[in-house]
Amino acid sequence: MADLGIIARRKFFNNAFDGALTCSGIVSGIFIIFLNNPNQFTPQNVIVTGFATALAIGISGLWGAFLSEEAERKKKVSDLKKEMAIIEENEERDDDSLEEKKINNKKKRKKNKKKKTVLEKAEDFATIVASLVDGGAPVLGSSLPLIPFFFGIDLTIGHFISSYLILVGLLVYLGIYLGKISGGGRIRYALHLVTAGVVTLLVSILLGI
Repeated sequence: MADLGIIARRKFFNNAFDGALTCSGIVSGIFIIFLNNPNQFTPQNVIVTGFATALAIGISGLWGAFLSEEAERKKKVSDLKKEMAIIEENEERDDDSLEEKKINNKKKRKKNKKKKTVLEKAEDFATIVASLVDGGAPVLGSSLPLIPFFFGIDLTIGHFISSYLILVGLLVYLGIYLGKISGGGRIRYALHLVTAGVVTLLVSILLGI
């Protein structure tokens, strides 16, 4: 009723992809600095920086999505109620007095305030779920590539290679997921997303140079 499936899928992909590329940019930036000065960072520095960014994106997505979804869905219900009120008004008997109509409208308003319609409940539920997906997907996309940095005391090239492999795997998965939704072209979508990750790395290297 609230078209939650379509919205949640779109939000999950967009925000997980944003989170993954954001993490890629952070890891790449630290990697460039690491090549110039290997002792400047520790794995803990990368974890703190990455998770702080992931949480910031997640809170931003959750908060913004909840407010925007709530506003849009309230407008949708309000517009629908207006349309229904017009229909009900046209269907009222012609012999009803103006006073009786006012009394009936007051009773209807009181009843509607006490009890939510099925559509209103569906829209409220959709707002909460869409907000959670909007906030959780970027955190997931940003956090997974940080897993290798939990291992070891000293920062090494192996940490970055492992992180990039996880990132590539995540982008491939999102590409396959998007291809499945569209009904085909899974490899094409996967290549597109991996290309975006490679471009992010190249841009970071150019900035470092």
